[in-house]
Amino acid sequence: MKQFLLLFLVSVSITVSAQQSDTSFHSYQQTVPNSSVSFKMVAVPAGAFLMGSPANEKGRHDDEGPAAKIFVDSFWMEEHEVTYDEYILFQDETKDPVPVPDGITRPSPPYIDFTLGMGKTGGFPANSMSQYAAMMYCKWLYKKTGIFFRLPTEAEWEYACRAGSQTAYPFGDDGSELKKYAWYKDNSDNKYHAVKLLQSNAWGLYDMLGNVAEWTLDQYTADYFIQAKSNAKNPAILPVTKYPVTLKGGNFSNDASDLRCATRIISDRKWNARDPQIPKSKWWNADAPFIGFRIIRPLKQPTAEEANLFFEKFSGLK
Repeated sequence: MKQFLLLFLVSVSITVSAQQSDTSFHSYQQTVPNSSVSFKMVAVPAGAFLMGSPANEKGRHDDEGPAAKIFVDSFWMEEHEVTYDEYILFQDETKDPVPVPDGITRPSPPYIDFTLGMGKTGGFPANSMSQYAAMMYCKWLYKKTGIFFRLPTEAEWEYACRAGSQTAYPFGDDGSELKKYAWYKDNSDNKYHAVKLLQSNAWGLYDMLGNVAEWTLDQYTADYFIQAKSNAKNPAILPVTKYPVTLKGGNFSNDASDLRCATRIISDRKWNARDPQIPKSKWWNADAPFIGFRIIRPLKQPTAEEANLFFEKFSGLK
C-alpha cells in the first residue's frame, strides 16, 4: 500500500513570504511578466466537505468511497483551464522574451497538431500535455513571478468543484442541467471549446466539468478514501511513478455520469501509444486531446528551497 502523505507544501513548517503577507485573501488578476497575458485567480476559502460519493449515486464507481470528511486550507484556483494563450509562453521560447534561469526546460516541439483543429489561441484550453509538463509549467510560472503555483490535489479539486454543494454535480443531481455548465458528449460536437462560454459554479470557477479533463497532483490509488480517513487534513498522495495519476472533471466526449464531482479518472500509458519518438515524449500525450489542467496558488507559500525540492520530485518519475 502506498503511503498516504500530507502535502508538505501546505501543511508542515511553511514560511509565508513577505509578498504573501501583503496580499489579502481575495480573488485577483495574475499577469505573466513581460507579456499581455493575464488570468483570474479565484479565492477558495478553507473548509471541510464530504469527499466522494454516496453508495446510491447514479453512475458511481467503487473507487469513489466510502465518502470521507476532508478539510482543506485556503488557496487560489485559476478560474478556468490553462489556455494556449498562457501555455504557449512556456512552450515556445520565442514567445517569452526574457530568459528564465535555474535550469528551466521547455516542452519538445509538438510533432503533430494536438489541437486537431479544435482551436488554439483565443481562449481555448491547452491540451495533450503530460502531468510532468503541467508541473513544469507551474515551475516556469513560479520562476517568472516569484509566486509558487502547482496542480491541485484531488481533495482541493473536488472541494473547489463542489463549491459548497454535496450533490452529484455542483448545481444538483439532475444531469439534464449539465449542458448549462459543461461541454460533454451531448453538446460539444466532439470537441473542446473556448473557456468561460458556459455558466460557472457557485464560486466563480468555469469548466470544472467537461471540456478537457484536468490533471491533479495525486498518484491514483483505488483505496484513496480508506487511507484518507486517517489523514483528513490536506491529504495528497505525491507521485512516485509516472502512472497512474488521477485526473478529474471528465471531458468533451464523456457521458454526463462521467462528469460528476466525485468521478476519478486514471491516467493511461496508451494515451501516448502513437508517439513516434524513441524514447517517447515526457511532455506530450499523442492520443489525449481531451487532457488539460488548471493551477492553484496555496495560501501558505513555501520557501525557495521547499519549492525547488517539490519540483525536483517530478523530474525523475518513471
